[in-house]
Amino acid sequence: MSSEKRDLHFNNWKHREALAESMIPMIGALYRERNVVTSVFGRPLVNRSVIAILKAHRFVKQVDEAGLSAVDTYPILKVLESLELGPSRIDIGKLAVNYRNSGSELNIEDYVKSELAGAIQSESNFKQQDVVLYGFGRIGRLLARILIEKAGGGDGLRLRAIVVRKGRAKNDIAKRASLLRRDSVHGSFQGTIAIDEEGSAIIANGNYIKVIYSDSPDSIDYTEHGINDALIVDNTGVWRDEESLSMHLKSKGAARVVLTAPGKGEIKNIVFGVNDHLITPEDRVLSAASCTTNAITPVLKALNDEYGVDSGHVETVHAYTNDQNLIDNYHPGDRRGRGAALNMVITETGAAKAVAKALPELEGKLTGNAIRVPTPNVSMAILNLTLNKNSTKEELNSFLRETALHSPLRKQIDYVNSPEVVSSDFVGSRHAAVVDSLATIVSDNRCVLYIWYDNEFGYSCQVVRMLEHIANITYPAFPD
Repeated sequence: MSSEKRDLHFNNWKHREALAESMIPMIGALYRERNVVTSVFGRPLVNRSVIAILKAHRFVKQVDEAGLSAVDTYPILKVLESLELGPSRIDIGKLAVNYRNSGSELNIEDYVKSELAGAIQSESNFKQQDVVLYGFGRIGRLLARILIEKAGGGDGLRLRAIVVRKGRAKNDIAKRASLLRRDSVHGSFQGTIAIDEEGSAIIANGNYIKVIYSDSPDSIDYTEHGINDALIVDNTGVWRDEESLSMHLKSKGAARVVLTAPGKGEIKNIVFGVNDHLITPEDRVLSAASCTTNAITPVLKALNDEYGVDSGHVETVHAYTNDQNLIDNYHPGDRRGRGAALNMVITETGAAKAVAKALPELEGKLTGNAIRVPTPNVSMAILNLTLNKNSTKEELNSFLRETALHSPLRKQIDYVNSPEVVSSDFVGSRHAAVVDSLATIVSDNRCVLYIWYDNEFGYSCQVVRMLEHIANITYPAFPD
């Protein structure tokens, strides 16, 4: 390679790096001052590093051969900065690609103004919604991270408290804060954390989070802490039916309850993006279903709408969970007593049956099983389906790619076509499911799909989307 070519590549990189650096304060100001959330083909840009912004642009190469760089999106951000925008979600990557492909005679400023007409001078009708996390385990702490990250200018969801049982350690609050600060799977908390021992609180990125100690969900007066009409998110999994979860509503200041596990009985199990339209203002107790149900249901809905699903089997290859034993010991469930870090463990899953609660048209059509494997996070669902129409690998993948990019399910379904990805590459995925297109198998009307999902973080993102919906915090998305 000639020195001129080397210099060209390096100089191009420096130019794009400089643009990404200058984009960061613009992205932050739009978010904090106007509640405008920017992204590149669904990859969020708020609170991201220079390298993360450049990688978000690089991802577009997977879905558009022409690719995308900061050179294309920087001018769009400059236009956004000059507009009187209301709260919205704006994908500057899609705007840039659409402008390039449109052949429009408009200049970039006029094009962006025309595309964002519905966001200009629109006013926010959001009100602050208090959120309490009842339980502070794996899902609770990830929910806390997401809620803190999304605090923005202060409107919308606000994490006000966590409820836990008093630990044995004298420095209990410091211990809780440390678990929020450091995570062996998801890395360090992005920001600063302090504790207020006297006030019994954790202060994370300026968010004052009260630590409340309680042994029962019905004995707390949240209003004593300035918390009113709160959404209580039960992460414990101890109470699963409507009667027991309704105990939360006896606590003063609690308004509604969301369970982060499959609900039993008549509780509505909500997979956001699929059946959230069933939520009514009268619902006081709801379930966000399971991580696996959230992963497979959006894909099954897309396939059923386009091809029809006649029957199928779902095999879940699932990361081990805290329910299993670290080493061999007594466990009431079959096989789960064996050491989780040493064995593949066949166990049951209710995810296949649970799909029918969100998609009644698939009731009785799916069977399911699960294998717990020695990895701490990221799971895979293998969908072995018989469709009502024939297809090919290319046609089916093309449909799923378009679904991931342009359909109402684009927040739930992602798409990857790399021959080198493995489970750890999906840690931190904000989608409920990621279709591994190169693993797809199709023979006439039969197909096998491999679906990755971060069973912790991706699921937590789905829960937060559900909370926003309940609180009527909905952002118009652009481009349409």
